[in-house]
Amino acid sequence: MFKIILQAPRRIPPFNEPARELRIQNMPLWLWQRNLLAPYVTREQEIPSNARLPQIREPMLVYRDNLFFDRFFIEEFLDLAQQRGRPVRAAFSIDDPAFREHALPLSVSYTPAGNLYLADLWYYPKGPEVDVDPLVINMQSSEVGYYHVPSYMAGTHGDLVYQVPRRAMMAIDCWTHVFIADSVFGLFARALRFETRLNHDLAFKLNILASAIYEGRQLLECSKLVRIGKGCTIDPTAVIHGPTTIGDRVTINAGAVIENCIIGDDVNISQGCQLMLSVVGNGTFLPFRAALFMTTIMDNSMVAQNTCLQMCVVGRNTFIGAGSTFTDYNLIPAPIRALDGHDELRVTNRPVLGGAVGHNCRIGAGMIVYPARTIESDVVLAASRERRVIDRDIKYEDSDHHKMKNASAHKQVYPRRGGEKDLEAW
Repeated sequence: MFKIILQAPRRIPPFNEPARELRIQNMPLWLWQRNLLAPYVTREQEIPSNARLPQIREPMLVYRDNLFFDRFFIEEFLDLAQQRGRPVRAAFSIDDPAFREHALPLSVSYTPAGNLYLADLWYYPKGPEVDVDPLVINMQSSEVGYYHVPSYMAGTHGDLVYQVPRRAMMAIDCWTHVFIADSVFGLFARALRFETRLNHDLAFKLNILASAIYEGRQLLECSKLVRIGKGCTIDPTAVIHGPTTIGDRVTINAGAVIENCIIGDDVNISQGCQLMLSVVGNGTFLPFRAALFMTTIMDNSMVAQNTCLQMCVVGRNTFIGAGSTFTDYNLIPAPIRALDGHDELRVTNRPVLGGAVGHNCRIGAGMIVYPARTIESDVVLAASRERRVIDRDIKYEDSDHHKMKNASAHKQVYPRRGGEKDLEAW
């Protein structure tokens, strides 16, 4: 099958980088897409979003490069598309809870069509054609709660739950979609599929149980659920519950607790750290008592001691100082707003949500960041009497390093300029 990749050149704030370059499930999105589609594809071509499709008469898969999808979604889409034998475009019903609650808010990539929303994913059995039928894919979602909270925190949204899909796809149009793709459509979905199989597949359940008994471990700690790479050093007092994937040359020190996470290569997790439902990129350093909950950290970043991140996204090569807190709940029950795909503030449809920090940032110790606030790439923030609480989005022009003597020592690596026009001109 011939694969056509449509470029989505818009840079995603606060990272100032196209979605295809952002890391999802601890790998660049373009690589995630390529790996999943490799069994179906014989050759590929990448073209600008407004370019004409190659006029060839052979099976063709076309998609935009800002799409996140998992193996289960692609298998279902291609199976149904090939059975129909007609050109189709992936579509979602507004009644699909996972799509309505998590993929649609803040997005600008879907095309409304009555009760359906069309995604930028097509299948042509005999090359491009004008008439394309919508192919509705059921995400098979289940309502999953993630922790018990007092009723006053639920507000008008009801209980604090997620609609977790067993088949996942969504467009990455803003930073909150990275959070959803990693935690809800990634880690939560992986755990839900495991739990479903455990409840319905007796042979699978017995296999897991036998491994746990043989290894002398609790069920969630056995090697079937906790996969550890080569050259790792793990203190025996660390608690690691699966499903968890740990890369190569990882160090996990005494008292660390890890539950349902993806840990990259060359990661150092110090004493007493707490990680749950989080994705930790290659080369990350977490000093003692750092805490991550439903948080994504990309490559070569550091979250210093006693810092707590909940439902946040942190870019590459970024430092967050000790004792900093990213809050995730408005004390007065006002809707939380965040930047959407058009860089405008809109309601997130989330009662709790952390913040986002771009690439190559330096955040001083003791900072407090309000819910859904963003700190743009290349920003330096130093705690002072004037600035310790971040209650608005911080742009590169607001960076404290502009006022420092050695400002030139901090290079701007991810400029905001460019946008769609400059990138398309390349």
